[in-house]
Amino acid sequence: RCCRYTTTSRLLLFVLLTCYTAWIGLLATLLHLNKKNMILRNFLSCRSFCQKLAPVKEVVSETSTACTSCTRAMISRTLFANKAFRLQVSGRRNFSSSSGGEVGDDKVTNEHWSDEWRSLGLGARRPKDGSRLTNLLFVQVGFGVDQHGDPADGATKAAVRAVRNAIEFNAIPGAITAIPGGRAEMLIQVKLGVSPAPSGSDNTQPMYVDLSHVAKVFPYGRLMPIEVCIGGLLIPTGRVVHELGDKDDMGVCVAACVSIGYDDGSSANSYRTYSTEDGY
Repeated sequence: RCCRYTTTSRLLLFVLLTCYTAWIGLLATLLHLNKKNMILRNFLSCRSFCQKLAPVKEVVSETSTACTSCTRAMISRTLFANKAFRLQVSGRRNFSSSSGGEVGDDKVTNEHWSDEWRSLGLGARRPKDGSRLTNLLFVQVGFGVDQHGDPADGATKAAVRAVRNAIEFNAIPGAITAIPGGRAEMLIQVKLGVSPAPSGSDNTQPMYVDLSHVAKVFPYGRLMPIEVCIGGLLIPTGRVVHELGDKDDMGVCVAACVSIGYDDGSSANSYRTYSTEDGY
C-alpha cells in the first residue's frame, strides 16, 4: 500500500514536470512569434510612412531604399528602428538641393566621412553664387599633427585632424534658429595654416593638402572655398618608423580656423567687427 502511494506520487510529479516544460516551450514560442510580428508591423508602418512622405517636395521619394535601410535597423535593433528611420528622413529633407534636384547634386565632394553619413545624406554643399560671410556667428580654432610627415599626404592628414579638432568639441544649437534656412544654409569658412615644403623643394608654397578630404569632415552647411596659407610647423619627432614608410623624423603640424555664419544679403563685403571701445 505504501509502495502504491509512492508510485502514484512519482507519476503525479512526472506529469507536473512535463506540463511545466511544455508551458515554458509554448511561452518561448509565443515570445519569438511576437518579436517577428513586431518587426513586420514596424516594417509596414515604415513603408506606409515613406509613401506618405514621398509626394512632399523636400523629401526624396526613394521609398524602397529607405524602407530597406529601416528594415536592417529593425533586425539589428528593433526597439530603435522607428527612431533610426526618422533620422534618415530628416537628413534627406534638410540636405536636399536648393535647386530642387536629387540629394547630393550640389555636394562639395562625392566622398563621405563614413557609410553612415552616406546613408543619411550628410555632407557639406557648395555655396550659392556670390555668397559672402556677412554675419559671423562662431569661430573655432584647432590643430592637427601627423607624426610621420609623409610629403605625399602628411599635411592632408594633419589638416583633417586640425579641422576635426576645431569642430568636434562644440555644439551650436542656436544656428538652427539664428541662421535663415537653418544649419543647412550655414556658411562655413575654413582657413588652414600649412608649413612650407621641406628644404630641397619649393618652400615658397605650403605643402600639398587634398582639400576633398578636408571637405568631407563637415556634415552639413555650405562650405566656401578653403584657404590654405603658409603656417603651421615642421617638427622633429625623434623617431623613424620604417615600417610606416618614414624616411626621416619630420612631423607636420597644421592649424585650422573654422568660422560659421550666413549671408544676410546686404552690400557689405565682409562681416562686422565689434570693439569694446564702441560699447560691445
